Amino acid sequence: MNETPQQEHAWLQKFVGEWNYSHECSMGPDQPASKLTGRETVRSLGGLWVVGESEGEMPDGGTSTMVITIGYNPKTKRYLGSFIASMMTHMWIYDGEMDPDGNTIHLFAEGPNFCGGEGMVQYRDSVELVNDDHRRMTSAMRNEDGSWNQFMSADYRRVK
Repeated sequence: MNETPQQEHAWLQKFVGEWNYSHECSMGPDQPASKLTGRETVRSLGGLWVVGESEGEMPDGGTSTMVITIGYNPKTKRYLGSFIASMMTHMWIYDGEMDPDGNTIHLFAEGPNFCGGEGMVQYRDSVELVNDDHRRMTSAMRNEDGSWNQFMSADYRRVK
């Protein structure tokens, strides 16, 4: 099996490089927002996948390490990937799609309810390529009424 990269894979390759990020996150309506920074290195895996490894600040003063993978399956016409982090035991499995704007992918995953509720809920991580040296990621949790509650935004700026 030797897959040929498609235009969707080429779009993902724009993530490859060194990035600094700053993000703002609030884990509940009565919680103050945390403003944190970090660094990410994204590499290509065969031109079909991107693998990002990050290290950044935590609200408690500690450091977190995170790994994200994103690829594209031409057979299903869906983006897919995973996310793991040193501060949690849940592995996030992404299933996503390109927004009609052509600059944003929406990655959907099921995860634990961070707002104190029981069970699992739906999440959406949206990654927008603002330009070649800036990308923005937002994370939202689906409410019971079907609306989305954004709790995190991050701006990534290319270092090289």
